[in-house]
Amino acid sequence: MAPRKYKTLDAVEAAYFHNHPEEVDAYIQDIFEEYAQTRDASALLASLRVIAKVKGLSDIAAHIGVTRQGLQKALSAKGNPRFENINAIMNAFGYQLMPQKIDRDVA
Repeated sequence: MAPRKYKTLDAVEAAYFHNHPEEVDAYIQDIFEEYAQTRDASALLASLRVIAKVKGLSDIAAHIGVTRQGLQKALSAKGNPRFENINAIMNAFGYQLMPQKIDRDVA
């Protein structure tokens, strides 16, 4: 009996967003809100990698002027992309990074 092949969470998420592209906007908003709270860069990069897969890794890489492998490395768990790279990736997704005022009491 051949061993079972299980899909990774990334593959499941990517398949979901391929079938539900209208939910990508809300997902991107959610992952940045989560990052603002947790500061978990690896989780943010993993989520951006999912969106890059949905939108086409090769197309995104070509748009920002890097190789497909370079894009995958930048969005890996150990990736440490520069701000300019994240901005370029978001632009290739059709988004821009914009500041949002934080509501908090200043003591």
